[in-house]
Amino acid sequence: MDRSLVEKYASPVARHTSYPTAPHFSADVSTSTYSDWLRALPRGAPASLYVHIPYCDRLCWFCACHTKQTRQYDPVARYLKALDAEIDSIAALAGNRLRVTALHFGGGSPTLLQADDILALGGRLRDKFAFASDAEISVEMDPNDMDEARFDALAAIGMTRASLGVQDFNQRVQQAINREQTFEQTKWVVDAVRGRGVHSVNLDMLYGLPHQTLASIEATTDLVLSLRPDRIALFGYAHVPWMKKHQTMIDEALLPDASARLEQAEAASRLILAAGYEAVGMDHFALPEDSLAVAARSGTLRRNFQGYTTDQVDALIGLGASSIGLLPQGYVQNMPATGEYERRVLAGGLATVRGVALSDADRMRAWVIERLMCDFSVSRCELLSRFGELARAVIAEAELLAANDRDGIFARAGNRFVVTDRGKPFVRSIAAHFDAYLGQGTARHSVAV
Repeated sequence: MDRSLVEKYASPVARHTSYPTAPHFSADVSTSTYSDWLRALPRGAPASLYVHIPYCDRLCWFCACHTKQTRQYDPVARYLKALDAEIDSIAALAGNRLRVTALHFGGGSPTLLQADDILALGGRLRDKFAFASDAEISVEMDPNDMDEARFDALAAIGMTRASLGVQDFNQRVQQAINREQTFEQTKWVVDAVRGRGVHSVNLDMLYGLPHQTLASIEATTDLVLSLRPDRIALFGYAHVPWMKKHQTMIDEALLPDASARLEQAEAASRLILAAGYEAVGMDHFALPEDSLAVAARSGTLRRNFQGYTTDQVDALIGLGASSIGLLPQGYVQNMPATGEYERRVLAGGLATVRGVALSDADRMRAWVIERLMCDFSVSRCELLSRFGELARAVIAEAELLAANDRDGIFARAGNRFVVTDRGKPFVRSIAAHFDAYLGQGTARHSVAV
């Protein structure tokens, strides 16, 4: 890849796991707004639940999640009481109208919870919501948290997918990001969850880390492939120290530049593809029989705050501090500050502090950006079919972008606008062209490769 091309398209842009993106949410969407939206959901509406646990017993310096370190369990126990209260409030507004098809526990470290609390939380959710018999239940896991009691508790609440962060198995890299985790620990967890009937394992890798080299990421990729995970996520490290102060612990002089980042990503990708995995979107891979690969082949792949997904629902209910939810009318986000979140929900209310009501133009641009990031193409005819005359403005933008492209990254191909193979590493930058909010406000983002 031409270095000048990498530098040209590596400028910071949003990751577009939503549109509009979270920096453009406002306080115009309140708890009252969210209550009305929940009451308006039709009976039997399929929904996904996301439960956020904003605690870790160690703070990884690379992490950009809403979390905090705690050595004591008392703050976690208090938080769980508030989480129970929010579950009750949401259920009172919409619980009997929802059919839960997916549940995702994220963080932070959900596996920080004690086994009894895992069982209690899983039981409360099933008491308050109707779960589909084939509901997917996924859990983000930290191998350093795990013991036999936690494995058994997660199996008891029906976990179907385990997701583990690997990052890089090189010890020097791990020490530089404060995330020490051996291959043996990781294999132990993978074997333990598979032994308890979990049918899908996802492993997350990172490129662009301090001290990371082509040799280290290739060695890590080989070890990851030896575990034969069903899915692999290959993320670029997002260095955002202005937003996550603990990232200042990482020496920026040790971070690879944009060209080196792309070389690392491509080296890992080559090994993964050679092992029989299929590429899914811009940074995921899956075995051919995995539902994510099937969705990518069939054009039904989706993208949301959990990344690439097969989830087709229009209602994503976020539970916990900082959680973001999506309903047909728009996005909502809970209070990020844990103490204030607890105060609000324990007072019998909701914790919504901001969001955005979607316009028809927002929905159209969200669809275009999602299709580009999932399929690397968008159909002109389908745009007109879905959005009518409103689509002509975004079609004109796509025509202009293709006509002015001199780098061979975006083109018109018959009825479709396509991101070329040369352009795929820069799909975030291409998708950003269709973001009408771009340049508004003061939001800062990580690099695009």
